[in-house]
Amino acid sequence: MALTLALVAHDQKKADMADWVARNHQVLRRHTIISTATTGRIVAEAAVDIKIQTVKSGPWGGDQQIGAMIAEGRIDALIFFPDPLTPMPHDVDVKALLRLALVYDIPCACNPSTADLLVKAGLLGN
Repeated sequence: MALTLALVAHDQKKADMADWVARNHQVLRRHTIISTATTGRIVAEAAVDIKIQTVKSGPWGGDQQIGAMIAEGRIDALIFFPDPLTPMPHDVDVKALLRLALVYDIPCACNPSTADLLVKAGLLGN
């Protein structure tokens, strides 16, 4: 079953996201991938066989766009690698995105280890 996955990563975590996608591209290419703009561009370079739909960059409303998709039931899982060591000017948007993932009870991985567990558990349709 194809899922719709949202991928978001802060600047210092974009390389981690690209590495994670490259390692898991066989599983991910079966799903619809939606990403914030810069993360999507970097991920697309790492895994050229995955089609990625992008929304705006996070600080320009992309986090809120993905949050709205979660509220509309259009996102099945959120893979979000935040940078806990760097202040974010759009921190309220980040909190709102995570809040919606909790409210709508969708799987949410906030680091590569947890994202790997989603894959290994078969929750992303190995």
